[in-house]
Amino acid sequence: MQRRRVHSCDVHAVTSVFVTALRLMAPAMGAIASPAFGAVPTLTTVLCTNPVSGASWRITIDFAKSAVDSNPARISGARITWHDAKDGGNYTLDRRSGKLTVVVASSTGGYFIHDQCKLEN
Repeated sequence: MQRRRVHSCDVHAVTSVFVTALRLMAPAMGAIASPAFGAVPTLTTVLCTNPVSGASWRITIDFAKSAVDSNPARISGARITWHDAKDGGNYTLDRRSGKLTVVVASSTGGYFIHDQCKLEN
């Protein structure tokens, strides 16, 4: 009776295939889980308004690149945070309420700004 050799599995090859599969699936899973106000594309434009002054502006959230207006961002299920080096502001967008808090540090103590954001139709 001849014995058959059983080859051990190449752990590195299997790991490589698994990691590649996860990398390919991650954007699709992120696109489903990431967007704030329901199922939206990976690029989302949000209109923000300062309720005191009435000033409005748009921000663009790129869920695929984890960025807001080209600034690196941390995106979680509850909030999106980013720092804008141009104005020195640290931004936190509450994804549930749309409240945007801006914290700007300065030598005199800095200040907070509270704005309201919503998806554009």
